[in-house]
This record gives sequence, structure tokens and C-alpha cells, in this order.
Amino acid sequence: MLASSTTSAFRQPRAVWAVAFACVVSFMGIGLVDPILPAISSQLNATPSQVTLLFTSYLVVTAVAMLITGWVSSVIGAKRTLIVGLVLIIAFAAAAGASNSISQIVGSRAGWGLGNALFIATSLADIVGSSAGGFAGGIALYETALGVGIAAGPLVGGLLGTISWRGPFFGVAVLMLIALVATVVLVEPTPRPEKTSSIIEPIAALRHRRLATTSVTGLLYNWAFFTILGYAPFLMHLSAIKLGFVFFGWGILVALFAVFGAPMLKSRYGTPKTLYGALLSMAVISLVIGIWSDRRWVVIGAVIASGVVVGLNNTLVTTAVMSIAPVPRPVASATYGFVRFIGGGLAPFAAGKLVEHYNAHVPFVLGAVTAAVAAIVLGTVHKALVAADHEEELPVSHERQDAEDAARQVPAVEEESILAESALLADRRFDHEPR
Repeated sequence: MLASSTTSAFRQPRAVWAVAFACVVSFMGIGLVDPILPAISSQLNATPSQVTLLFTSYLVVTAVAMLITGWVSSVIGAKRTLIVGLVLIIAFAAAAGASNSISQIVGSRAGWGLGNALFIATSLADIVGSSAGGFAGGIALYETALGVGIAAGPLVGGLLGTISWRGPFFGVAVLMLIALVATVVLVEPTPRPEKTSSIIEPIAALRHRRLATTSVTGLLYNWAFFTILGYAPFLMHLSAIKLGFVFFGWGILVALFAVFGAPMLKSRYGTPKTLYGALLSMAVISLVIGIWSDRRWVVIGAVIASGVVVGLNNTLVTTAVMSIAPVPRPVASATYGFVRFIGGGLAPFAAGKLVEHYNAHVPFVLGAVTAAVAAIVLGTVHKALVAADHEEELPVSHERQDAEDAARQVPAVEEESILAESALLADRRFDHEPR
């Protein structure tokens, strides 16, 4: 990030800080539960496959909710959508902490997923639109919140999990309650758009081959990713705090390579080549876990190392989707979010069932296969990705303009902030070049 952008990111009105704080807590949501999965399993007499439903219910509901977030925001406005999302997160996080059975926690995580989808889909546009540092300052602040949340989630889960498996859930509820009060008091109401978004448009967009192809790539990659995230904790046989530190290391690498590594490698090697390498690296890491699933330190090392390729893939698969989708970016965001989270949601539960019926090697070998197939599927749109990369390097680029505009629109997936800043940096570079 540019120094000026970073400086302006931290000179913000209180309303922007309120939403940014909520973003940090929201981004904790995935990694937060990893350290407490074994504890929930043992204390509630639940099988690992039952416990993995905490991911499945959360992500599948998030996936479906992505289809309606644009419509909801266009009907009730961005601020009300933020507030509804926060209220749902608070209510269902607290309900998860108060639960006495695995089914109650799973149901609560589903409601949490709905709230998270509504909040995340609108938070980027709200921060960018209200930022005192302008577009660049808002993007920089959002990226900071993204990185801190991803890295801190497992550590907070591990620390609170040493008290009780209920601790992380109640902790999120309290933190989000603070964010809710600040949002209600400080954030100004936002006008509703003149045109109401369509609910069916994101599904209808799948008729476009390039969008469908890149979305399926995301689904296959996320299958491998969430197999590791959802089931690997059961292979390590570690306490909550030790699991927290393992996934804290993982989260730091995810944040660094999503925000910094992906744009740098894309600039040097291009989107398709970098993605082929990242997807095949994910396949290798999954295969390593699959072969040596009974070797604790191999699993720990592979999980931490996977943070590198997860960060790269999260940003670059989104880049691939958005750069060649023949539909408006908010529609592409909703479509891609729906498809990829379906894969991510089903994978942990499938992993648990495969272990029950076969052994711990099988789900990770399957994850390796899905990641490798993702690279093959991506190859079918190679020429379109190369052309998009070339267009983005022109002095005047519609692709860069679209990336910057998308950060102001609803819905937007979180990686849109990284694409927007990369576009902004390129524009500034061209502005300073002699003509």
C-alpha cells in the first residue's frame, strides 16, 4: 500500500471506525471456531462430522444469502442492512455460546452466517463511501481490518477457548454489540438506490460460460481449503490454545499473501500462471496431509504453509472471476460468493463422513484432486484471463475502473478491496508516467 493511503486510512471519522471494528470481528468468524472444534466434540459427545456442521451451516447459509444481499440493501438501504446483519450475528453468536447440544450450535451458526453475509456485502461500500481519506484511505482501512481479523480470529478463539468452548461465541457477541451501538449512533443513514436489485439475476448469470467456469474453479478450490480448515484440527490432538497458535500462524500468512503477495505475483507472472501454481501447490499440500495424516508435525506444518496458497487463491480466483465476467461486478460477486461457499460449506461435513466410512487419508486426497481439477477447469478460460491482464495494463483500462467502482457497490466480496487498491496503484503509476 502507498504510504499516503496508509496514513489517511487511520484519520477517519468515528462512524468509519465503528464499521471497521465490526469488520475485524466479522472476519474472525471462520478461524475463530477452529481451536475449539475438538473440545466441542468431546464435551458434547459429538462426532467430528457432526462438529464440522458448524462450518457447513454457516457457509451454506452465507452462500444462499449472497444471492439476496444486493436486493435487501436496495430495499432497506446500506445502513439498515449493516444493522440487521450485526443484530443477527450478536443474537446467534450468543445463542451458540448458550447452546447445550451440537444441533443447537449448528443452527445458531446458520443464523450467524446470514448475518455475516448481510454485513460483509455492504461494509466495504460503507467504509469507502464514508472515508475521510477518500477512496484510497477507505480501501487501506478495509484491508487492514481484513488482515487483522483473519489473523486474530484463531488466536482469540484459542485464548477464550482455554476458559470454555463457549468463550469465543460470547466474546464475538460482546464485541459485535459494541460495534452495533457505535454503528447505530455514528453511521449516517444512506439513501436507497433508485433501482431495486434483482434476486434471480445472480443465478441467471451462471448461463455465461466464463463466469460459471471461474465460479466452479472457486468451488473446487474451496473444497480443498475447507477440508483442511474444517477437519485438520482433529488430526493434531492439541489443546485449544495450541490450535489457536497454529491457525494464528496460518492466518498471518493468509493475510500477507492475500493483500501483498497476490498482487505482486500477478504483476510479475500474470493471473493464470500464478493461479495454476497456487492451485497445484494447494493440491500438493492437501496430498501431503492425506499421506501423512497420522504425523502430527507434518499436518501442523502443512496447515500453516497452506496459508500462503489460501491467501493467493482467495485474491486471484476472485480476480479471475471479476476480470472476465460479462455481467456487472455486484452480480458477479453474488454469483461467485454463492457458488464458492457451497463448495466450502459441504467439504468439512463430507470430510467427516469420509473419515467415518474409510480413514483420515481419504478426504485430503480428495481435496488434492479437487484443487488439481480446479487448475484444469481454469485452463479452459486461459485466453480470456490473458486478455484481461493485458487490458488492465493499458494506460486507460475499463477493468481497473470497474475494480474501483465495485468497492462502492453492493454486494461486494471482501477480496474486492484488494483488487480495487491494485487498480488504484496502477492508475497512479500511469498518471506519473510521461506521456
